[in-house]
Amino acid sequence: MSEELSELAPAGTFMGVPPSRSVRSGQAAIIGIPFDCGTHPTRIGCRQGPAAIREQSGLVRPFYPPLSDSNVLNDLEVVDLGDVKVTSSEVVSSFKAIERALDGVFSAGGIPVTMGGDGSVTLPQLRAAHRHHPNLVVLHIDAHTDAYEVPGFNTSSTFTRAAEERLIDVHRSFHIGGRGSLAAPGAYRHTSSLGYKLILGEDIRKRGLPDAVHEIRQTVGTRPTYVCFDMDYFDPSCAPGVATPTWVGPDAASVFDLLAGLRIVCFDVNTVSPAHDVGGMTAYLAAFVMLIGLHVIAKGGNAN
Repeated sequence: MSEELSELAPAGTFMGVPPSRSVRSGQAAIIGIPFDCGTHPTRIGCRQGPAAIREQSGLVRPFYPPLSDSNVLNDLEVVDLGDVKVTSSEVVSSFKAIERALDGVFSAGGIPVTMGGDGSVTLPQLRAAHRHHPNLVVLHIDAHTDAYEVPGFNTSSTFTRAAEERLIDVHRSFHIGGRGSLAAPGAYRHTSSLGYKLILGEDIRKRGLPDAVHEIRQTVGTRPTYVCFDMDYFDPSCAPGVATPTWVGPDAASVFDLLAGLRIVCFDVNTVSPAHDVGGMTAYLAAFVMLIGLHVIAKGGNAN
């Protein structure tokens, strides 16, 4: 039994799994990260995401036959470790707490499945993941690359700082689904200049999803993979409650092939903003995405 993780506090449980203060090797650990930078010009509320996802997760069932006709909650002995103790807008102290919490799970041999929070919470998680998986790659599924040419620490700079800090193998890492209007020119060019592979939403529509998935599988292979799933990847018609809704996105049925076959070592779902949701539908979809992630983790990179 590992030592208790002091950076976490109880906060209800995801899908009714047991609450816990520690994690064992091979277990999947649900962690809430109720943090946002508080800098979005019109939508602040992602700090409330974990609570909303836990609430809506009561609608999700553990079996998903397209991937596995097995109770994944039992297979991975899933526990809910509660929420990281953070204070929204206090970046330095909160990032340190997130990194310590994730490091504790990795050190115990657990597999973090996290709920943000805005997209900034990914950077401290990557710092912890890199410490335990130095050949880490990222699959960032998002309507935005979050790798812009901006200073400091915010939702726009997450993957810029990750590249600068050499936390991941950028040349085998992907940003999937970029689309929509942008605030400045050259955003995609800057992302590519950092070394990342970029498959835009328009590329997927032209190439077809199977062709994009083939490229991802050939490039990533069996490398330990950090999946960052920003809920604004979906079209706002099925996920309205996000920080930056972006039209002309995929629907819920079209995205899960992106995950199957990966060797996931951390699964990060973020950017649910309950104050802007409709009937909890985005939080419910986020909980379902997490279930898919758990099934892929349980298969250990085996796509069949």
